[in-house]
Amino acid sequence: MKISIEGLALIKKFEGLELEAYRCAAGVLTIGYGHTKGVTEGQKITIKPVTTAIAAVTGFNAATKPPITLPNSAIPGTASATAVLFVLLLAAAVVGWLGVDAPDGQVYEFPAYAIGGLLVGFALAIFLSFKPHLAKFLAPVYAIAEGLFVGAISKAYETYYDGIVVQAAGATIAVFAVMLTMYSLRIIKVTDRFRRIVIGATLGVALFYGVSMLMSLFGATPPFIQSTSLLGIGFSFLVAGLAAFNLALDFDFIERGSKQGMPESTEWYAAFGVMVTVVWLYLEILRLLSKLRER
Repeated sequence: MKISIEGLALIKKFEGLELEAYRCAAGVLTIGYGHTKGVTEGQKITIKPVTTAIAAVTGFNAATKPPITLPNSAIPGTASATAVLFVLLLAAAVVGWLGVDAPDGQVYEFPAYAIGGLLVGFALAIFLSFKPHLAKFLAPVYAIAEGLFVGAISKAYETYYDGIVVQAAGATIAVFAVMLTMYSLRIIKVTDRFRRIVIGATLGVALFYGVSMLMSLFGATPPFIQSTSLLGIGFSFLVAGLAAFNLALDFDFIERGSKQGMPESTEWYAAFGVMVTVVWLYLEILRLLSKLRER
């Protein structure tokens, strides 16, 4: 079967080139430009058989005449969506910050809308995990709702620990930059095993936090969540590290989507995922720094 160079460009746009076997969204082992026949777990190839296959189906030598490529704006589109979401989050955070009544170093009133923002944000995060195509419309709502809570809780921490918000924000930016660099240089590789471990651990932490919240309604919580003991600090280090590793999953999702030509709705979902992870990382660093201040 022969295909045109333009047809090949479409295949390249939607499949992307992978020289190591991976499982596509349908769970099928895939390699090269969407090749699935006879692929084995962990298989690796070089570019040579790929160019040979291209020459066979197009009739030109891919090594000397590169095929036509179609522009892909997925990464710039995701970056733009991420920027919009963080602008909304920061604007809402200012409102949340100003709503905390702490005139003399004590928090006297925590705004109810900040708690409402947390609950709305949690509900939207769950909903969007099942309806990602609605992210373009609901992710901005999530950013505003979560921003109200982040601003208020940041002001509460700042009231008791002067300068902690700047430290936490700086540490969050630094971790983000380090993880992006390590991912870009392939120091961190998102394999199927890596993905399973990080997702499993994240679900475990989410379940633990959920149970802890239910226990708190009855006046009982695991002591090391807020404890300044070595166990409590170690727990916060582990959870913050887990949040950082989730950034690698976000970068991998964006990269794969870019290779496969993700639609605009998926770009917003990818941006939403980055924001959720960064906010989680910031809050965990904020908690960790407060524990260290108490030592």
